[in-house]
Order: sequence, then C-alpha cells, then structure tokens
Amino acid sequence: MYIIIVGAGRTGSKVIELATRDEHEVVVVERDTELAEEVSATYDCMVINADAASKEILLEAGIEEADALISTTENDSVNLMISMLGKQYGVDNLVSSINDPQHRELFGDLGVNIVESPHELNGQYLYRAVQRPQIRDFMEIAGEAEIFEVTVDDGAPVAGLSLSDADRDDLLPEETIMVAIVRDGELIIPRGGTEIQAGDTVTVFARNGATDRVTAAFTRG
Repeated sequence: MYIIIVGAGRTGSKVIELATRDEHEVVVVERDTELAEEVSATYDCMVINADAASKEILLEAGIEEADALISTTENDSVNLMISMLGKQYGVDNLVSSINDPQHRELFGDLGVNIVESPHELNGQYLYRAVQRPQIRDFMEIAGEAEIFEVTVDDGAPVAGLSLSDADRDDLLPEETIMVAIVRDGELIIPRGGTEIQAGDTVTVFARNGATDRVTAAFTRG
C-alpha cells in the first residue's frame, strides 16, 4: 500500500512506525526540519520537509498514486485542506485526526475516516483506520481483544442471516460476540434468532481482535 502521512509529531510518528514496520511504501510530509530529519534517520521512508497544504507538495509526494492519505497535524484547518486535496485527486482512503469535535461533520461530508482527540487516541487508531476502513470506534481490551463497530454491507456473508445461522455457517471465529445492533436509530440487543440486515451498525467483541476473518463476515467480497 502507498501511504502518505502528513505530520510526524507524537501521533504521526506512531503511524509512521506501524506503516513502515508492515513494509508499506510510505511518504512523510513534515514542515518542521528537526522532526523531518529525525524521521528520515529512523524509518525506511521518503520524507519531504515542507508544508503539505499545497497541491505542489502533495503531487511531489505522489498523491495521484496514493492508496491512503493520513493527516495528523494539530490544526484542523490544515487537516481539512489536506483531506480536500486528497479527495480531489481521488485517494480512496482518507484518514484524519481532528482536534475539535465540532469539526466532525465537515470531515464526514468529505468521506474522511475520523479519529478524534489525537492526544488521547494514539497513532495506532489512525493506522487501523487505513488497514480496515469499514471499522469505526474500536477499543482494545487486555491486549489482543477488541470491541469495535462495523456497518454491514449489502451482500455481506452475514446479511440476511440470524446470529444462529451465522454461527452454524462458521462465519465468525470462536469468542466473537455481537453485542449490539443499531438499525434506523434503534438499539437492538441481539439474540440467537435476531436477523442481521445490510446497513446495520453492529458492535462486536472479538477475543483475537478485528482480524480479516472477522471483518470479512460483514463486508461484501
């Protein structure tokens, strides 16, 4: 995956660490010279020491070929501008931290996957948003276990099945539990006979985390 990461501060540096560790092709844009030099010396990635809120710089970073654009600056206006440029150039996966929750709607209208409060939610959350964009609002529990929300795609393996049927067809690993379903704004506590429908937002507990096998059950192949 070709990933452009804007910002190499506390949040961005964690994203860079995870993305380079997984051997993605990474380009980092950081305006602070000292931070840019530190990233260049530490990680196997291309680093551009410049302001990313510019078409020219993002073109230099390869935005036309990028699979994902992650913006981690502490300025929501800058993050929004970068996301808008990413949208303009057709980047499929746009991810941004936001510092003021009141700005959520602005980013959401662009189709940006948002992580709030970067000082509380570290770069791992931003990176996960790139790896599995269908997942929203996840939380780690005691190491590998996770609780997360996912929206059921039309045509997903579990769509149209009851929880019992999904279990019978072995669509989810053991120790994976559907905790709640939100459908048309209504909260449903699922039982064995509860049918899962396309468009449902499902809260899932997964003992071994949101693995590909877990998420595949809720997404169209």
